[in-house]
Amino acid sequence: MSNSTPMEIAFQEAEAAASRGEVPVGAVVVDPTSGAVLGRAGNRTEELADPTAHAEVLAIRQACAALGEPRLPGLDLYVTLEPCALCAAAISFARLRRVYFGAYDPKGGAVDHGPRFYSQPTCHHAPEVYGGFDETRAGALLRDFFRDRR
Repeated sequence: MSNSTPMEIAFQEAEAAASRGEVPVGAVVVDPTSGAVLGRAGNRTEELADPTAHAEVLAIRQACAALGEPRLPGLDLYVTLEPCALCAAAISFARLRRVYFGAYDPKGGAVDHGPRFYSQPTCHHAPEVYGGFDETRAGALLRDFFRDRR
């Protein structure tokens, strides 16, 4: 495995998604103790014709399969964009420890925007959340993708 940081790996996944014509979002599930990458993915909603094939969901599925467990306590998720409501719920159900994300998403985000999923009384598990990691790069990747598609 390379010496890339988890967020760099998430960006690699986002760039690969863009090259497939997918919205460029990448996600990585990491064991913070060992540094092991247990799941990594970019969006595949178009390719798989699956509205739930978001990067975070796919990376969580990989990590659960790798461990043979339905929950991922103690593990961290790195993602290039603020998670939407679907992904925020998946993160909560997976019991991830921390979420680090790149760009804020005022329109579709559900962590610091919109429903603020983890602040709701019905949310049973709220991870620690840290936003704005390499936000300029993450935002540019998305802006360029949508500009080129117009």
